[in-house]
Amino acid sequence: MPDTNKDIAQLVHDARGPLNKISMNAELIKLVLENDLPKEKAMQALQAIINNCQDCSTQLQAISAHEKATSK
Repeated sequence: MPDTNKDIAQLVHDARGPLNKISMNAELIKLVLENDLPKEKAMQALQAIINNCQDCSTQLQAISAHEKATSK
C-alpha cells in the first residue's frame, strides 16, 4: 500500500477513537437514566461526548487537509 493510503488509513483509525468514546459515553448516559443514577454522571458523560465530537471534527479536518495536500 502506498504511503498515501497508509496515511489516510491512520487518519481514519485516529478518527475512530473519539467516535468509540462518544458511543461509550452515550451508553453510560442510557444506564444513568435507566437506573436513576446521579445526574452528575450523565453531565460528565455529556461533556465527554462534546469533547470527543470536537476531537473527531479535528481528525476529519486532518483527513480533508491530507487529501487536499496529496491531490495536488
